[in-house]
Amino acid sequence: MSTPVAVPDGIDAGAVWHYGDPIAEQRLLESGQGAVLLDHRDVISVSGPDRLEWLHSLTTQFLTDLAPGQGTTALVLSPQGHIEHVLYGVDDGEVFWAHTEPGRGQALVEWLERMIFMRRVEVRLRTPELAVVWQPGAAPEGHRVARAGADSLGGHESFIPRDHVDEFLTMLGGGVKPPMAGLWAYEALRIAAGVPRVFLDTDARTIPNELGVLGVAVHLEKGCYRGQETVARVHTLGRPPRRLVLLHLDGSMNALPSVGAALHPAGQPEGKAVGFVGGSARHHELGPIALGLVKRNVAVDAAFEVEGIAAAQEVLVDPEVGLHVRARL
Repeated sequence: MSTPVAVPDGIDAGAVWHYGDPIAEQRLLESGQGAVLLDHRDVISVSGPDRLEWLHSLTTQFLTDLAPGQGTTALVLSPQGHIEHVLYGVDDGEVFWAHTEPGRGQALVEWLERMIFMRRVEVRLRTPELAVVWQPGAAPEGHRVARAGADSLGGHESFIPRDHVDEFLTMLGGGVKPPMAGLWAYEALRIAAGVPRVFLDTDARTIPNELGVLGVAVHLEKGCYRGQETVARVHTLGRPPRRLVLLHLDGSMNALPSVGAALHPAGQPEGKAVGFVGGSARHHELGPIALGLVKRNVAVDAAFEVEGIAAAQEVLVDPEVGLHVRARL
């Protein structure tokens, strides 16, 4: 195995970017082999008999009857419906385990602790103890805690004690450590699948309706939670203010756009921005790709320019999405 190359900066700084051949690593993962070490992600745990009912009351997800081993995604919204926190979780029957974006775990724990009112729950930051490992395919039966959800890219994430990661990987390989893939390969597959990352592909104004995550991270038939009014109103009336798109970037350019870079109409680099770019990567078949958020009223066949790079869009969220209910007067 080649020497791991780390991500130099940004939200994923310090994670393994690749092991020498990110294109081969993508193909490895698509073939159902290999593993990706996501040990830079933050991990939390929520224990206590009231944990699921309590989390149900605070988040966008229906959790009161969450079965052990069933993966889920839940969001914490502001009163205005903007996404503030995300939990990719699974319950083992006694503890709810979740990972979240790098550097966001402490703030999530502190917010959850402020919400404990006469509830038998305990929230802990577990990042120093536990690492996340992603593998393609379903999780084999066993004693380890693993999560698989609609946003797991057809794979699953395992919560592994940090001092046993190498032992765990060697066990997976039947005594030989399996070939590893870096974050470059994982991100390329994620972006191609149109799966957004909160805080990377979003901004402070993002609401769930813009990302196409209703039904994945938002349950539309549960009771009241913070920010529900905005989500329900936009869903009922239709047409969220922005929409997630997959961007196909000009392959003749060597550079990828920076996170948060403004999207301008093609041929108008100095014109008014119509959106911004989130994560980007080089896919082994699609070439350079990225996710972006654009204004809803931008034509679905419009072309863009970002930092001098031409970009064509592929629709991920229908600009007309919603129920479009109107009162009869």
